Amino acid sequence: MPAPLIPQLLLLFILGTANFFPIGVVSTTITITNQCDYTVWPGILSNVDVAPLPTTGFVLQKDETRTISPPASWGGRLWGRTHCSEDSTGKFSYITGFCGSGQVECSGAGAAPPATLAEFKLDGYGGQDFFDVSLVDGYNLPVLISP
Repeated sequence: MPAPLIPQLLLLFILGTANFFPIGVVSTTITITNQCDYTVWPGILSNVDVAPLPTTGFVLQKDETRTISPPASWGGRLWGRTHCSEDSTGKFSYITGFCGSGQVECSGAGAAPPATLAEFKLDGYGGQDFFDVSLVDGYNLPVLISP
């Protein structure tokens, strides 16, 4: 009998290349899929040495997917916010992963613990790409990065 699937936030990290050689990267995509049984609001924070991405937060319904295309040499983190609520003034709050902006967009703010982090540094030391799942800010969702 196969092992049961664990609902999770799945991040597919894909590098596009200009030719068959492992040089000349043209683009990078990060595909985020919500495999949880509930809605998740991903948040995105770019590192201080790079420009923010066009979006810093959005909604993913169960089984929904969204792809982002960060620029070369981008670095930052992604996390899932859970159990969102909106008050009568339109201000958002989250039980986990709250970035404090009061909006769907995090606008340069990071996650408040607990938040499982997916961290990326593209074209980093020696031209290599680095990524990891970090629990330094606690744990709120299972996260998988699949290159």
